[in-house]
Amino acid sequence: MGHTYPGATVPFGAVQLSPETDTLSYEVNGKYNGDVYKYCAGYKYEDKTITGFSHTHFSGTGHSDLGDFLIMPTQGKLQLNPGTASNPKSGYRSAFSHANEVAEAGYYKVKLDDDNILAELTSTTRVGMHQYTFPKSDQSHIILDLMAGIYNYEEKTVWTYVRVVNDTLITGYRQTNGWARTRTVYFAMSFSKPFKSYGRKSYDAKQAYRGFWGKFNQEQNFPEIAGKKLKMFFDFDTQEGEKVKIKFALSPVSQENALQNMRAEISGWDFEKVKAQAQASWNKELNKVQVTTSNDNKFNFYTALYHAYINPTTYTDVNGEYKGLDQGVHKADGFTNYTTFSLWDTYRALHPFFNITQPGRSNDMVKSMLAHYDQSSLHMLPIWSHYANDNWCMSGYHSVSVISDAIIKGTYTGDANKALDACVATAKHRDYEGIGYYMDKGYIPAEKSGISVSNNLEYSYDDWSIAQLAKKLNRMDVYDEFIKRSNNWKNNYDSATGFMRPKLADGTFKKQFDPKDTEGQGFIEGNSWNYSFFVPQDPATLIEMMGGKKKFATRLDTLFTMHLPDEFFAHTEDITREGIIGGYVHGNEPAHHIVYLYNWADQPWKTQAQVRHILNMQYKPTADGLGGNDDCGQMSAWYMFSSLGFYPVAPGSDVYSLGSPLVNHAVINLENGKTFTVEAIKQSDKNVYVEKVLLNGKEITDHKIKHADITNGGKLTFYMSAKPKK
Repeated sequence: MGHTYPGATVPFGAVQLSPETDTLSYEVNGKYNGDVYKYCAGYKYEDKTITGFSHTHFSGTGHSDLGDFLIMPTQGKLQLNPGTASNPKSGYRSAFSHANEVAEAGYYKVKLDDDNILAELTSTTRVGMHQYTFPKSDQSHIILDLMAGIYNYEEKTVWTYVRVVNDTLITGYRQTNGWARTRTVYFAMSFSKPFKSYGRKSYDAKQAYRGFWGKFNQEQNFPEIAGKKLKMFFDFDTQEGEKVKIKFALSPVSQENALQNMRAEISGWDFEKVKAQAQASWNKELNKVQVTTSNDNKFNFYTALYHAYINPTTYTDVNGEYKGLDQGVHKADGFTNYTTFSLWDTYRALHPFFNITQPGRSNDMVKSMLAHYDQSSLHMLPIWSHYANDNWCMSGYHSVSVISDAIIKGTYTGDANKALDACVATAKHRDYEGIGYYMDKGYIPAEKSGISVSNNLEYSYDDWSIAQLAKKLNRMDVYDEFIKRSNNWKNNYDSATGFMRPKLADGTFKKQFDPKDTEGQGFIEGNSWNYSFFVPQDPATLIEMMGGKKKFATRLDTLFTMHLPDEFFAHTEDITREGIIGGYVHGNEPAHHIVYLYNWADQPWKTQAQVRHILNMQYKPTADGLGGNDDCGQMSAWYMFSSLGFYPVAPGSDVYSLGSPLVNHAVINLENGKTFTVEAIKQSDKNVYVEKVLLNGKEITDHKIKHADITNGGKLTFYMSAKPKK
């Protein structure tokens, strides 16, 4: 499962208008429902029914939320429950076929078979546009389900408010409590034709006190509605082939702002014009990298580029206002505020990719992180930024890596010293996930954390990136402190076994230890075989501690060729054998740099061969073509970097490690007006080895290039061969 969605969005858009294919609850009988994991993006390709189209989605995540404001067109007898997948006619859902489904950048179309309605979707940054082609009927309906959501459960919706302004305009908001603890989304909904009647159904439990609203019949044609569990319906007469259109705008701030967003971004009712604008915006972004390669590889590359440019998402209204982490209204001064920072995943390759192809947006993303810090009651940079919340998902404090990388590569235009101060404050937040133990003991005792080892390794890398930033700013006291902290990874290295291993408070290693196991061994989303190579900031020292280059390379060979027993998969909900090569887990992020470590062990030909193997095995232009969740674009960014022949092993450094390009030719159109060209002469499925590399005609012998080599413009030429150059 890649957990991506097929619906309509624009680059970095606040609206992701996409179909939902079922209504699973997050819990069953008070316990986590494992099947809900299949619906992180709302859409599961194998399903045969659609329950409606909602306006917010995550792309590629392994946990979820959102699915706000589900709309479903129906005709015939009004049904307000979604029904079941086995009997779609028991509710408002509809059967559909992939034969009658089209997904393009910025556009989605599907035939709803049960009611013979053609659904089409497109979007702008803040507005979703629907176009529904109805049959002739005096019982045509648009349902607005305000209870629906992804990772839904009984008490998720805290409050909902709906105001019927007139017979074509509705406004309101919904507050939810879930992955984001306090999330409020405002909306404005406009119809292209007046509805003839409307109503609501409330599913709220009986309250002890409801005031005196009972004086009115609120079920039919009543203009102000509020409650926890509401569904609205709007009735129309339609002619054969008549198109009913909807504009649905979102805002993090207010109903008024949602309406302002709608009027600013879609003034009329020309669906084809909005679709053309959405697709033009995608063409502009996708043309930033122009590649020549085989058809399948080209499909993979531009799918990856598309997924990379979905997140992070705009979290600013057209007037510059946004909801802050303090739940107050703020104005973004001179930048676009972003949310959806899945940083444990994306610091590795996605944000470094932005520093090449989207430096302007990368600058705004760092400013967004620092605004988050300023508004945080805990004085911390984001861990996982999510709609004016931090959901605290995953480990590390990897915003410091993104910030350091952006400043070191010259992307960030703000106050670099203030940014460093925010990094330092976050890294010294003692009561966050073992940081106090890490600072005092140099490691996190296994008794104190179930992910003690991976936290130590990730904090050590993050501290190294802080040290690099401090060095650049000549803050040597900070550099000395954090370069020392960055060596804490050594405290979990067991020289007797050659593995990273949980250490107890008394300084001894935990006795029960299996480096292949992912459960109870001190790691998050991985095992010791993969995490033992997680020292991207200092591979040379790791190699020395593991017995030298030859032994290290042999150890890498074992990782890529070993056999994992079936027990390995017993506790992993997101990784199957398809996402693994030997014991190397590509479907999860901690190992993404590992294949490039052969370069440090003087066996670069193994990096070259294995990179190409991963590219061809883990990415396919099919419905099941990803070896794991896309994770907000990280899997895709790995693909693009590796296809272009270089990769950022340690963001926070300006160095990229060379591999084996999959493209024959590529041009990166830089924002500074220059171009960087990659050419792979004689590249083919057999010619995966690099004979020599030239940068602007001069041979490279150390298997690396620098960021300035790219941003200054120029040409990187690989001469490819079927034989390894040893």
